[in-house]
Amino acid sequence: MLRDNSNKPILIVEDNPIDLDLTLRAFAAKKLSNPIQVARDGEEALGYMEKWKQCETRPVVILLDLNLPKIHGLDVLKKFKSHPDFKAIPIVILTTSSESSDLQEAYQSGANSYIVKPVDFGKFLEVANHIDLYWRVINKPL
Repeated sequence: MLRDNSNKPILIVEDNPIDLDLTLRAFAAKKLSNPIQVARDGEEALGYMEKWKQCETRPVVILLDLNLPKIHGLDVLKKFKSHPDFKAIPIVILTTSSESSDLQEAYQSGANSYIVKPVDFGKFLEVANHIDLYWRVINKPL
């Protein structure tokens, strides 16, 4: 049986307003019903940990860019994955970087998936659909 996680938020960690808008439009086009939370830098992303400790609903998935101001995305990933209460939250790296060193470090640091952002909106819609289907519907979170 598929579990409906449509009431759990998706946290998008993205500093580029154009990429954020593209992501939000792709999810809207797919009629994604999850609430969307946005952090525009690494520091703001890590601030969610305190909110979750105060019983705010944890996200069903985190979409994390790597090239962030204040705290780099890989450092954010390491913080989330090293915390015993939050390490089970799936983190999808959604970045423009196709550098093999970033890919390798992301997976070694606990990333659940690594996606290079497509430039074409149609391809981005495909990515949004796969994220929605897998992380929100098929995957069984703790």
